[in-house]
Amino acid sequence: MVDYIVVGLGLAGISFCEVLEKEGKSFKVIKDASQQASQVAGGLYNPVILKRFTMAWKAKEQLENAKPFYLNLEEKLGATLDYELPVLRKFASIEEQNMWFEATDRPDLDYFLSTNILPNNNPAIDAPHGFGEVKYTGRIDTRTLVKLYKNYLEKSGQLVSESFDFDAFTTDGEYVTYKSITSKNIVFACGYGLKQNPYFAYLPLNGTKGELLVIHAPDYKEDNVIKSSVFTIPMEDDKYLVGATYKWKDKTNKPTEASKNELLGKLKTFLKCDFEVVDHVAGIRPTVVDRRPLVGRHPEHKNFYVLNGFGSRGVLIGPSASRQLFDFIEKNTALDPEMDIQRFTKKYYAN
Repeated sequence: MVDYIVVGLGLAGISFCEVLEKEGKSFKVIKDASQQASQVAGGLYNPVILKRFTMAWKAKEQLENAKPFYLNLEEKLGATLDYELPVLRKFASIEEQNMWFEATDRPDLDYFLSTNILPNNNPAIDAPHGFGEVKYTGRIDTRTLVKLYKNYLEKSGQLVSESFDFDAFTTDGEYVTYKSITSKNIVFACGYGLKQNPYFAYLPLNGTKGELLVIHAPDYKEDNVIKSSVFTIPMEDDKYLVGATYKWKDKTNKPTEASKNELLGKLKTFLKCDFEVVDHVAGIRPTVVDRRPLVGRHPEHKNFYVLNGFGSRGVLIGPSASRQLFDFIEKNTALDPEMDIQRFTKKYYAN
């Protein structure tokens, strides 16, 4: 008997497990390898949507929760996970500079956007109009996080590494049972795998395929995140993440030549040094029709819960949404209505 079964071990699953452990709850995690959005994510935490110079949904509040969350994980797992890096938005024109200055006067944005236009001092970048700097940004090494957290749970005997088998899952209304595990509650935090879940398949989880490249560029010498038509994120040993694509039809985790060429074409519009592609990865982001998370209780099964739909912002949303879900279950605290799946209850009964 445990308090919780958690299905999935991406950013959502890890975030919820951390809350459970902090609150002294017992749990088992069922994890398979079918979804890998968290492992192939850029891991960038940036509260500003740089295409339109607007704040992402509740990003400042999420960032305030996320920073101590990842610091605690670093101490727990004995590894560096949070790399604080400014994001530099490359300006394509004087008009974009003017739009930036207008944005720096807006409430919330003024905290994150520097009012200084930074000149380009990197000969490997074509940026005649300079950059705008976003402050308090960085990258979480999500691949290392998932790997180390998986090892942590394996050592404590809390991880079951297999695909969740719904034929081996039963409920009597009060408890749920999966094979030999009986639990008071079950939380599905399985990313795009939710589409295969017979209880939550009614939710409008679209899924957006994203692909990333890793390049080796010894002459790039760039310590900041550069955001143009694609972003480049510095890693170790002169390597950089380059991404990302957004594809709505292809739902496979297989990298494609077309997306590789798309990323390279955009990268070469501003990167002027030689480089080599050393890796190419893909994953399906759990995106939602209304661009809000999917969090809450099943309309009929009162101990079935979902924690999903973080899209490309799981690094920021995960800690806050996990805490809200736990408080909702254990303390009957209301969920933020914008992410509560009650907004789709009519869709459930219409199916």
